[in-house]
Amino acid sequence: MTEVAMGDQDAYRKVYRALLGPVFGIVLRVLRDPAQSEEVTQEVMLEVWQRAARYRPERGAVVPWVMTMAHRRAVDRVRRAQSAAAREERAAAHEHTTAFDEVAEAVEDRLEHERLRRCLTALTGLQRQSLTLAYYRGLTYQEVADLVHAPLSTVKTRMRDGLVRLRDCLGVHP
Repeated sequence: MTEVAMGDQDAYRKVYRALLGPVFGIVLRVLRDPAQSEEVTQEVMLEVWQRAARYRPERGAVVPWVMTMAHRRAVDRVRRAQSAAAREERAAAHEHTTAFDEVAEAVEDRLEHERLRRCLTALTGLQRQSLTLAYYRGLTYQEVADLVHAPLSTVKTRMRDGLVRLRDCLGVHP
């Protein structure tokens, strides 16, 4: 490794040939995918060349040092894959939740409209007519009064009473 650290390519070839099989074996046991294992093995062997100067013989033999790098690199690959899968699951769940929220909102709107229709039928005919003209057709009090041939004060009273009954029926509290 000392020679490899000094840039000796022949020494690196020897180390490469000696360690390629064991490195591939440990990486394959972790990844269980031959194509990815080959890729990670190449990354490890490149790392051996690049980090040869960091190797310290007093801390242990070359093979365990390289095998530790290989194992760590393989585990990192597995973690990255799991992290990516988790991100995709979260994104898919978020998209699904959004669709559910839209459906839930549509259902809620429909139920609210049904409650309003039911409460409108509980009003007197004159109250319902006045409120419908004002809120659904956008007429003013005076326009409603002119259309139903009633005094303005009568229309205002009908609408006020109708709104109070609607509020009570819908369970809205001021």
